[in-house]
Amino acid sequence: MFCYQCEQTAKGQGCTVMGVCGKNPEVATLQDLLVFKLRELSQHALQARKNGWQDDKVDAFTAEALFVTLTNVNFDPEAIITYIKKTAELHEQVHKQVNVAASHLPLETSKEALIEQGKQHGINSDPTMNPDLHSLQWLLTYGLKGVAAYTYHAYLLGKKDQKVFDFIYEGLAAPLDKSLGMNEFVGLVFKCGEINIRAMELLDAGNTERYGHPTPTKVPLGHKKGKAILVSGHDLIDLEEILKQTQGTGITVYTHGEMLPTHGYPGLKKYPNFYGHFGTAWQNQQREFAQFPGAIVMTTNCIQRPMDSYSKNIFTAGPVGFPGVTHISDHDFSPVIKKALELPGFQDDAEGKSVLVGFGRNAVLSVAGKVIDSVKAGHIKRFILVGGCDGAKPGRSYYKEFVEKAPKNTIILTLACGKFRFFDKELGTIDEIPRLLDIGQCNDAYSAVKIAMALADAFHVGVNDLPLSLVLSWYEQKAVAILLSLLYLGIKDIRIGPSLPAFITPGILNVLVEKFNIMPIKTPDEDLKAIMG
Repeated sequence: MFCYQCEQTAKGQGCTVMGVCGKNPEVATLQDLLVFKLRELSQHALQARKNGWQDDKVDAFTAEALFVTLTNVNFDPEAIITYIKKTAELHEQVHKQVNVAASHLPLETSKEALIEQGKQHGINSDPTMNPDLHSLQWLLTYGLKGVAAYTYHAYLLGKKDQKVFDFIYEGLAAPLDKSLGMNEFVGLVFKCGEINIRAMELLDAGNTERYGHPTPTKVPLGHKKGKAILVSGHDLIDLEEILKQTQGTGITVYTHGEMLPTHGYPGLKKYPNFYGHFGTAWQNQQREFAQFPGAIVMTTNCIQRPMDSYSKNIFTAGPVGFPGVTHISDHDFSPVIKKALELPGFQDDAEGKSVLVGFGRNAVLSVAGKVIDSVKAGHIKRFILVGGCDGAKPGRSYYKEFVEKAPKNTIILTLACGKFRFFDKELGTIDEIPRLLDIGQCNDAYSAVKIAMALADAFHVGVNDLPLSLVLSWYEQKAVAILLSLLYLGIKDIRIGPSLPAFITPGILNVLVEKFNIMPIKTPDEDLKAIMG
């Protein structure tokens, strides 16, 4: 196997024996084959689109299947084989719409033979390719995986835009076109950033039209006595269904990981059994899930290998899969409810601390006048967005220390699971504005962009001239897509860590540094000194 799509890849170079994420060579190779088959499907889908063909099922499946290959989503080889075979089946249907001879890889039938095919179509299957071109192709591919994730969620909420699906096809098919060179792939990489903004916009519309705009909400970190279900991942529809199906059962529903911001949505917090948040970020789940006395549902990434202590209490849904873990289909969460009623639940009430969520763009911009006045009065000197993915590397303690040391005249904006390094810190207020504003999940980077653009308009300056700095952490491919969106918007001076992507060559990195002054994090003291001037 060879995989280097996540930040924690072995030795900062690539996983070759076993994935740091827990992915074994069998799963890694089958995922490589799935990506290759999706490229072939996309190649013919592009040609069929020119003939006026379009099929919602193929569009949605392509996004879902690519999402399956994102880090910490699906570890089940049988499930991945099902996706591979479905890709081939749809490819045959699409090919009938194209007046060209078939030119694709016929699938083998056995798992062992499919794995052998995957080995021929992995990341390094062409050792003769120019390293910078290879880097651009995989930068594009990983960005597309992030786009696919957001597109999949938006589609489930009834939001779609054909140009997003068309670009997913275009980007996936591009490496099969040997006539494309460096310039073409640079263009596709930036277009990926543009399209990702649209995908996040669709998801934002789907979430807010269905559940309302988030409002500032206190979320308890304690628990209530009684039966319990813990929901992790990112999927709001799954959470809503669980809340509906648990009404009258005496079960309290808690969130974990990136589900924390869902407490700010009026359409979700109206449920009386939706109580609080348990635990922190994804990489701590093996310890935290073992302590949870109820049933657990993983709706999207990031799942880790379940420990024996809770392996019979955890369920997967949507594109998530793990061997031996019960998968929920068609939003029927009755097995989860049954398990929760069998388990002991919490034996007492514990109030604990509370944290504030719900500072999406509507909430922040509703007090824009107060924010602008505070800036003009010199009370707020700088806004610093500290967000992105969390992970297990020791170097990620940088982000907690950075926030703790940030001057008291700064506002800290945050989003995604990187917030769990400091989400419960008491940072105080500036003119009654909380110094720590949780914008939401990773896809709520769209809200952050809209806030920045609105402030730029209010101050009559460009975004790069705002008193705003970005200090980002990354782990998986949705973060790659968001980074490409920021670069598409021309945002400069982004700090990123804890390490730079292994799939970006020195040559490509030099281009990003020269054009955008993108830089690795240093120490909190050094970076704060540079940021604050």
